[in-house]
Parts: sequence; C-alpha cells; structure tokens
Amino acid sequence: MAGEFWLSDRQWAAIEPLLPTNQLGAHRVDDRHVISGIVHMLKNGGRWQDCPVCYGPSTTIYNRYHRWSGRASGRAC
Repeated sequence: MAGEFWLSDRQWAAIEPLLPTNQLGAHRVDDRHVISGIVHMLKNGGRWQDCPVCYGPSTTIYNRYHRWSGRASGRAC
C-alpha cells in the first residue's frame, strides 16, 4: 500500500529501549509495526478499524494507542 509510514532504524533505536520487555500474557505483536501503525493513523486520520493490515490487527493498534496515551496524560485506563 502506498503512503505507509515506517519508523526508520534510527527512530526505532531511540524508541525501543523505552518499551516494556517483561510483559506477561499473550505474545506481543511486533512493537515496531504497532508504533508505525499508530503514527500512520495519527498522520492520515480515519477510523482505527481501517488501519492497513500491514501494521497488525487494527484492534491492537487502537488498544495500544489508547492505553499508552492514557498513561502519558495521567488518566487511568
């Protein structure tokens, strides 16, 4: 799909150390894909459910954005 957003190696190197690594539960979808999907959706707008499948499941993209943005603003999720 044209117009996709992908984090560069340099951007990913800055972000990756900040992500949790000891999460219990289901196998995590590739964080680089998820974050690229979040940025893509924020840049282009649209419904989360229409997020291109190359980033992973749209529910995962939305849920991670919602959870992380809630933590950043101090709101409980």
